[in-house]
Amino acid sequence: MKQAEPIIVGSIGAPHGVRGWVRINSFTSPKDNLFDYELLIQSHDTWQPVEIEQVKPNGEAFIAKLEGVEDRDQAALITNAKLAVERDQLPELDENQNYWADVIGLKVINEAGIQLGVVVDIFETGANDVIVVKDEVNGKEHLIPYVPEMFVVQVDLTAGTMQVRWDAEF
Repeated sequence: MKQAEPIIVGSIGAPHGVRGWVRINSFTSPKDNLFDYELLIQSHDTWQPVEIEQVKPNGEAFIAKLEGVEDRDQAALITNAKLAVERDQLPELDENQNYWADVIGLKVINEAGIQLGVVVDIFETGANDVIVVKDEVNGKEHLIPYVPEMFVVQVDLTAGTMQVRWDAEF
């Protein structure tokens, strides 16, 4: 049986200073939950455990000293690397809640039965999350607020579909 792909929970940003510190962007909520997990870092096509020796808040992100990263040159080598956790570390969600990683790739169909495309991205706004749905045939993108019951009618992970209340022309 194929091992499940780790869930991306953050990324490494640019080096910070000359002693191997890096900027860390957290995709968790709250943001400092990132450091409660046993993190993996993407190295080429594989995932490796990574130890964070120190971490400090820095605006909307964090700066951190990773084990084995001793100078700015080494820090630059991991810029844009993804941080992930094994799925079994994540807490169970309530019914009708989904991790972003599970929503990416779902086919999106509106209530009229028109396939709008596939979820290719999700981003936060002040009010709610927004899913980016792309129609691969005509290239059209739909930005749909991820508001259950109002716009997101049903998510069926088993079928790989999401039903939305959204006009195909929007």
